[in-house]
Amino acid sequence: MENLFAKFYETKGVSTDTRNIHKECFFIALKGTNFNGNHFAEEAIKQGAKYAIVDEAEFVDNENIFFVSDTLKFLQKLANHHRNKFSIPLIGITGSNGKTSTKELINVVLSKKYNVLCTAGNLNNHIGVPLTLLQLNNQHEIAIIEMGANKHGDIEELCSIAEPNFGIITNIGKAHLEGFINFEGVLKTKSELYESVKSKNGMIVLNNDDEVLKKQALKFGLATFTYASQNEGDIRGELVKLTPFVNLKWANNSFQSETIETQMVGKYNFYNFLAAISFGCLFEVSPSDVNNALATYLPRNNRSQVSKTETNTLIIDCYNANPSSMKVALESFLEINHPNKIALIGDMFELGNDSFEEHQKIVQFCIDKEIHFHTVGNYFKEHNAKGFSDVSEAKIYFTEHPIKEALILLKGSRGIALEKLIESL
Repeated sequence: MENLFAKFYETKGVSTDTRNIHKECFFIALKGTNFNGNHFAEEAIKQGAKYAIVDEAEFVDNENIFFVSDTLKFLQKLANHHRNKFSIPLIGITGSNGKTSTKELINVVLSKKYNVLCTAGNLNNHIGVPLTLLQLNNQHEIAIIEMGANKHGDIEELCSIAEPNFGIITNIGKAHLEGFINFEGVLKTKSELYESVKSKNGMIVLNNDDEVLKKQALKFGLATFTYASQNEGDIRGELVKLTPFVNLKWANNSFQSETIETQMVGKYNFYNFLAAISFGCLFEVSPSDVNNALATYLPRNNRSQVSKTETNTLIIDCYNANPSSMKVALESFLEINHPNKIALIGDMFELGNDSFEEHQKIVQFCIDKEIHFHTVGNYFKEHNAKGFSDVSEAKIYFTEHPIKEALILLKGSRGIALEKLIESL
């Protein structure tokens, strides 16, 4: 396999899709439920790929096509081989909620001083992580690798590829329960990041207000750099107000910031900001650069965005949802001062046997807190007979019964597609 690894360095990057072949690339033929990349190896060579790797021998019909027993394993081992050519800090990020936002915030802060390789978009799985690592080059000074998990062992697998020497778990919540069974399963899998960082004699950045994470850090005996609002920390933060944008202050032993007005909404993002500040201070980014990065960062992809229509102000946070993120989004919404607030909440997917109970809890929370709300999706409709079955039904209703002069929260799982309601609001 080493000789095939060597061939990677004769090429100009990896491709796994013949729709995105570039000249002299290294094509790796992956397989999925509905596709088989082996069938496209020869086409990749014709389009300009220098070499192709397949795992079905019948497709080795070209001197530049090579056989391995498993192309996915080859991709992952190649990525690990390449990662170990670099001695730079590599930050692993995981968590039930907020990991992508935290990753983006850490990236903008560290990019003020360093050349950073950062996971693009949501490429945080067993394919996306190795593809990101294979982009490492001699100009990079720090790498930030997001790690997602849907089932037991996922983080352990990704850590074995990336070998992070710094890490952060944003939080542990009820996400992807279908694959984890229960909260303890989520905790065990996410904590595999701590175990990996420990094996590298590395350091974690820790939310010192989070008792669950503190206990896990103590269990592994990890070196820590901490942030907190309620407890002591290397970084101490204060949530000043929600406008609905997060306004915050922070301090360490040598610096006290003025109030920073960010362009992200949601009380839940407060700790994401503190995490980014922590990495900035840990890697000696100047406080002024840290503050500038936080104040100018604009969220994208329907994550914690504010958008104004002709008649309403929308808080768009509908990229994903689980019971933990839904509750903190609603709690944050409650704290915003506005005379006419409406929450549009969409179904939460991948909750397995807990789905009925968790949707019921959210509906009851809205009722108890007297939140004016509408639900979208059949899971919620089991507990809210007046809810909409899907976005199409909701869109018709809001077109016929327009909302005016309101602050509207849109929160739901990606699959429910609440962003399709925006043009009706």
